Formats: sequence, C-alpha cells, structure tokens
Amino acid sequence: MSQTWAVVSLVGVITIAIKGFGPMLLGGKPLPPRITAVVTLLAPALLAALVAVNTLGGDRELVIDARLPGVLAAGVAIWLRAPVLIVVIGAALVTAGVRAAAG
Repeated sequence: MSQTWAVVSLVGVITIAIKGFGPMLLGGKPLPPRITAVVTLLAPALLAALVAVNTLGGDRELVIDARLPGVLAAGVAIWLRAPVLIVVIGAALVTAGVRAAAG
C-alpha cells in the first residue's frame, strides 16, 4: 500500500471514530451555541479553500490561467441565483472559450 492510501485510510478511520464518539460523549445533549456556529461555517470555508487551491494552484506557485475566468463566471451565475446545471455549463463554456482564444 502506498503512503497516500495509508494516509487516506487513516483519515477515514479517524473520521468514523470522531463521528461515532461524538454522540456518545455528548449523551444526547445538544452542542453549545458557540460550537454550533463554528461547525456551521466549516463546510463553506473548506469548500472555498478547495476551489481557491484548485483554481490558482500550480506546482508550488500561483497559476492564473483559463480556470480563473471560469470560476468567476460560476460565481456570478451563483450570485444571480442560476440553477446548478447552468452554473456548471456556463463555467465550462467560459473556460473553454478562454482556452480557445489563448490558442
């Protein structure tokens, strides 16, 4: 087994353990409001970080290419409350257009 798969497996086991022990430790009590507020913000923050890294990330450097206009187009479409399918198609078309124009 490669080191990557070992890390993925370990993270999976730890995640399952955390999800299993959480309810046991709380004993059916609700989370405190401060913790609930933090947990609520974790998913959007992680998603934003993932999008930023995949859009601008290169080999240990920032890369600005056709992906950036595509993500910006998706952001505008989301801001205009477009359906998800339209967001994805619009972002793909903008990215493809920029790549075609760049040659």
